[in-house]
Amino acid sequence: MARFLEKGNKAPEFCLFDQENRKTCLKDYRNKWLVLYFYPKDNTSGCTKEAQDFTAHLDGFKKMGAHIIGISPDSIASHELFMSKHELKITLLSDPDHNVLAKYGVWQKKKLYGREYFGVVRTTYLIDPEGRIAHIWHKVKVEGHVVDVKTKLGESCRIR
Repeated sequence: MARFLEKGNKAPEFCLFDQENRKTCLKDYRNKWLVLYFYPKDNTSGCTKEAQDFTAHLDGFKKMGAHIIGISPDSIASHELFMSKHELKITLLSDPDHNVLAKYGVWQKKKLYGREYFGVVRTTYLIDPEGRIAHIWHKVKVEGHVVDVKTKLGESCRIR
């Protein structure tokens, strides 16, 4: 079983390509808050709802100085279509080799109808401006999640 990172850990560095084929690295977000969420698959009901919720609340996150990035194993082309179809305004990164998914402990063995396979365990990390993990949501349930993240970000910003 993969090991999740813990609150206070330095967030693992990465560079991946976004929906517009631009290289995006964790270091690009130094001195900024970052909501880094991992999701299984573009255009599935839960993943679509989560991305739409983050998009709907994007202005509120921006007012608190936070950026939103979603990462899945889907291709850049899949992300581009997903963004266009659902008018998403967040950044989506492609990790088809599962390297970043593994670094963050979200690429795990799962079971469905008795069949075992590897997949993404829906997880969100709140990363502070120093690049440390400020909060983690494991095995996320989509309903209400974005509001929870926004609330925690607000609390974290006040603490600083």
